[in-house]
Amino acid sequence: MSKAVLLFSGQGAQKVGMGKDLVEAYPTAKALFEKADSVLSRPLTDVMFNGPAEDLTRTGNCQPALFLHGLALLEILREKVPSLEPVAAAGLSLGEMTAHCAAGTFTFEEGLELVARRGELMDEACEANPGTMAAMIGGSDEDVARLASDCDVDVANLNCPGQTVLSGKEEGIDTAVSKAKEYGLRMGKKLKVAGAYHSRLMAGAKEQLGEALAVTEFV
Repeated sequence: MSKAVLLFSGQGAQKVGMGKDLVEAYPTAKALFEKADSVLSRPLTDVMFNGPAEDLTRTGNCQPALFLHGLALLEILREKVPSLEPVAAAGLSLGEMTAHCAAGTFTFEEGLELVARRGELMDEACEANPGTMAAMIGGSDEDVARLASDCDVDVANLNCPGQTVLSGKEEGIDTAVSKAKEYGLRMGKKLKVAGAYHSRLMAGAKEQLGEALAVTEFV
């Protein structure tokens, strides 16, 4: 048996054309992509294959696209390695949902609908509460937390030692970037994202997604 840990990507990994090569080469992938369009009752795959990039980057498209792409790759891997035995699955942000589906927590159809709803709700939250994110490089977790508190933004992602992402209102993030060195950090860099993900500004999306999760049956 080939034991493996599965790791799935989050937003930022998308690219126009994603999955087109898989569909052309593997009937299994083609069937899954067609199923996705049917489940969502819209041509998600057309946005994935042809863009434009602005449309694919929209959270409501990007999240189900990455979910679909990750699971299509898993199906192909299972074909190529029949003895594959996943022993764990994980993911970054949206990738956690893909990991749950890979682990059998819910079906592909249920997961795709949840992810699409998650993306739509986050798009709405971004419009209602505009914001952004920034990576803080260097310094301790305590230094970054103090900076976040003083700038009234949130610690969003602990990527690795020495790299933490802050999220919040534009003015707060701008202040955090400009003051990073004053707090013992090497630098702060704004990220090219559509909103303040993993922050309090997503609270509305969290509450409404909770309603959808409450009626979903988990294994």
